[in-house]
Amino acid sequence: MTKHAMDHTPARTGTRVKHFLRLSRTPRETWHRPHTKSGVTRVIQFLRIARGRET
Repeated sequence: MTKHAMDHTPARTGTRVKHFLRLSRTPRETWHRPHTKSGVTRVIQFLRIARGRET
């Protein structure tokens, strides 16, 4: 008795990996905000919060 058609695993050709690598190498400006320089005040506020000070 043979397996059902849905129980057979298809042969892997590596196309998923090819498409994943192609997508990972292309820049994605749509999904990520462009990197901008942080202001000095923003860094000071971040360090203040990291130290646990609220005022």
